[in-house]
Amino acid sequence: MSATVEDVIEAALPICDPHHHLWDRQGDRYLLHELLADTGMSDAQGRCHNVRSTVFVECASMYRADGPEALRPVGETEFVNGVAAMSASGGYGATRACAGIVAYADLRLGAAVRDVLEAHIDAARGRFRGIRHAAGWHASEQIRNSHTQPTEHLLLDRRFREGFAQLAPLGLSFDAWLYHPQIAELTDLAQAFPDTAIVLDHFGGPLGIGPYAGQADAVYAGWQRDIDALARCPNVVAKLGGIHMPINGFGWHKRPSAPTSQQLADASARYVRHTIDRFGPQRCMFESNFPVDKVSCSYLVLWNSFKRLVADFSPADKAALFHDTAARVYRL
Repeated sequence: MSATVEDVIEAALPICDPHHHLWDRQGDRYLLHELLADTGMSDAQGRCHNVRSTVFVECASMYRADGPEALRPVGETEFVNGVAAMSASGGYGATRACAGIVAYADLRLGAAVRDVLEAHIDAARGRFRGIRHAAGWHASEQIRNSHTQPTEHLLLDRRFREGFAQLAPLGLSFDAWLYHPQIAELTDLAQAFPDTAIVLDHFGGPLGIGPYAGQADAVYAGWQRDIDALARCPNVVAKLGGIHMPINGFGWHKRPSAPTSQQLADASARYVRHTIDRFGPQRCMFESNFPVDKVSCSYLVLWNSFKRLVADFSPADKAALFHDTAARVYRL
């Protein structure tokens, strides 16, 4: 796929990117230097958005190789906190990468998960903000279930909810990653735990592959109905991004040239504008979901598309969408 080159739109606008990953896997490395290369902070020509800070979100990276199984995910927090310390030194530029950390703990442990949560808090040295226990599940063999190997109806499971109940007393939030047919189950969870802050990742995962291929309007109609109900839960905020993955069905990764920011904006406009309309800018935050979305577009072009989508918004609403909501929710 050939690259798309654009000038940065509203280069001075402060950004907190509340959703990216780090990993070093076979032939696939994405660490601090790669992140900074994508944000543009290492661009010799100065082409970059004003990314002030970022939040790391779990991706099963650098788990401990031994010790109790339940505590092995704490290795990811230890690893990311080291990257955050590197960034906080100022030796890698002004961006404060991984200023907040969202890791994984198996909530199916029930009340016993509290020990794991406290271990994450200790390992992060003040940067731990919450967990994500991915719940993406679908019966179709054409749709890959989440890396946490969730069961069907995970969010309704009694043991899961016993673990979920440990979050609010520790001041921790929950990032929710699922697929659009599961949004109603998240609404049920949010209603059952009104004191727990919940962050909806990636618009709730509207699918466009497998049984949903060629069904974009029907998927949107069902998604719209379920999002309207979820938005009525005041403890839920929404991330606006992560919608250009192959599972979303736009097919950017199959094209000979990368999309422009206008093409990205046109494709995602109805999801973005409806979510903002229902949640309000104070409960929405743009996100990159890098490097996952990198298969479809560049970081610079992605954030240009976000800026195009809200070009007519007030300065206060833009500040909320690009920085302030994320900074408040993740306490940066």
